[in-house]
Amino acid sequence: MNEHLLSVGIDMGTSTTQLVLSKLHIQNLASSFSVPRLVITDKEVVYRSDICFTPVLADNRIDMEQIQMFVQEQYEKAGIRKDEIQTGAVIITGETARKENANEVLLSLSGFAGDFVVATAGPDLESIIAAKGAGAHTYSKEHATSIVNIDIGGGTSNLALFSEGELLDTGCLDIGGRLIKVDRESHEITYIAPKIKQLAERRGLELALGQRVTPADLTPMIGEMVKLLEESVGLRTPGDFYDTIVTNKGLKLDRVIPCISFSGGVADYIYQESTGDVFQYGDIGILLGRAIAESPLARQMTVARSAETIRATVVGAGSHTTEISGSTITYTEESFPIKNIPILKLALADESGSGEELAKAISDKLNWFKLNNDLQRVAIALEGKNSPSFQEVQKYAQGLYQGMAELLEREYPLIVIVHHDMAKVLGQTLYGLLGYKKDVVCIDSVLVDNGDYIDIGKPIAGGKVLPVVIKTLVFH
Repeated sequence: MNEHLLSVGIDMGTSTTQLVLSKLHIQNLASSFSVPRLVITDKEVVYRSDICFTPVLADNRIDMEQIQMFVQEQYEKAGIRKDEIQTGAVIITGETARKENANEVLLSLSGFAGDFVVATAGPDLESIIAAKGAGAHTYSKEHATSIVNIDIGGGTSNLALFSEGELLDTGCLDIGGRLIKVDRESHEITYIAPKIKQLAERRGLELALGQRVTPADLTPMIGEMVKLLEESVGLRTPGDFYDTIVTNKGLKLDRVIPCISFSGGVADYIYQESTGDVFQYGDIGILLGRAIAESPLARQMTVARSAETIRATVVGAGSHTTEISGSTITYTEESFPIKNIPILKLALADESGSGEELAKAISDKLNWFKLNNDLQRVAIALEGKNSPSFQEVQKYAQGLYQGMAELLEREYPLIVIVHHDMAKVLGQTLYGLLGYKKDVVCIDSVLVDNGDYIDIGKPIAGGKVLPVVIKTLVFH
C-alpha cells in the first residue's frame, strides 16, 4: 500500500505571506502477515506560491479579504480545489501575530483552506517549524551534532536547537529586517520598532523618523542587533538589553553550540552576496544579512546551508506538522475532524495505582480545564503499557470511565491518546462500558504532553490510521 496526503502550509509573516502544497507519502512497512505499520516515508513539495507582502490595513488590522484572495488565486494556479486538501497548517508569525484581528484571520483561513487544516501561531512553534523546513533537524541527525537554526524574518528571529535529530530548546528575539523601514526613493526612515528605538536611546545612537540615512549611518544600530544575536547563541555574555529584546524566552545556553544555520528572508543575504540597492525592499534586511555574514555567527561557528531560506516556515508548516496514529486503534466514524482539543497528560504515578486511584487523578485534573465552572472538551493522554494483561486493560478502562464521568455527561466524544500500542483493545473495552452509545476515539503511537493541543483528521489508508497534528501553542 502506498497512499498520499495533500498538505497545505500557509504562513503570514511580518513581511510576506506565502503558501506551499506538499505531498506526504504513506506506506505500510510491515509484512503481509503482521500488524500494519504505516509511516510517512516521504515529503515532497509540489507547489510553491508567489510571495506577496502581508497586507495590513490603516488601522493595523490584517486585510483578511486580500489574504483570502491570495490563497484562492494560488489554489487556481496550482490546479487544486480546497476540498482536495487533507491536512496542513496556517500560521501567523512574527509581528503579524500581534495584530488586533490575528486570531480572527486564523480562524477564517482555517475553514477556507480545507476541512482539516490547523490554525497555529506563536514563537515556539514557529521556531520548530522553520528549523524543520530549513533542514536543521536532519543535519543534526546526519552529522551527530548540535545545531541552532535562526529564522530571521521581518519582525522576529526564531531559534531552535537540535542535537542528533532531537529538539532541545527554542527561543525568539525581536530582531528582524523590517524593524527599521526606509523609503526606497528618498532613503528616509519611515518606521522604527519600539524596542529598536529604545535600544538606540540606550546606546546613544541617532535614529529618528524622517531622517535620511546611508548604509554607514545604520551600521552601528545593525551592529547592536547582531551582537544580541551573538548573545542568544552563547558567543557573548548576555548584556543589559538582552532580556528586553527577548520575545518570550531565549535558549538555556547550557551547552556549546558548534553549528548554525539561517533561514527566513534575511538568510539569502547571509549566504550570498547581494547586488543593487540595499534599500530595494524598503527596510534593513539586506544590511542585516550582510552584517551577520561578517560576524562571529558565521565566522566562528560551522555554518550549514539551509534547505530553505525565505520559505522555511511555510515548507515546515506544509510538510512537518502532520503525523499519523498507530494502526491498531478504535474510533467511531462520525467523530471527525476534531480540532483544537487540549491535552490532559497523566503522570506515571497516576497510572501506577489502582483503577480507583486513576479515576480520582483524572477527575481532579479535569478541574484544570474548567472555565466559569464549565468543563471544556479534553483529550486524556496516557503512557500505557506494551502487551498489557487483561487485568491491566480493565484497570485503565474502569479508571478512565469513572474519572471522566463529568466529561461523559456532555455530548463530546471520548478521546484517549496512548503512547504505547494498546489503543484498539482499550478503546473497544471503553466502547463496551459506554454501551456502544458514545463516540470513542482511542489512538496510540502518538506522543503528547500537557500544554499541547491536538487535531485529528478523517481516517486514511483504508481506515487504518488517522492523521494528527500536535500543537504546542494554538495562539500566542
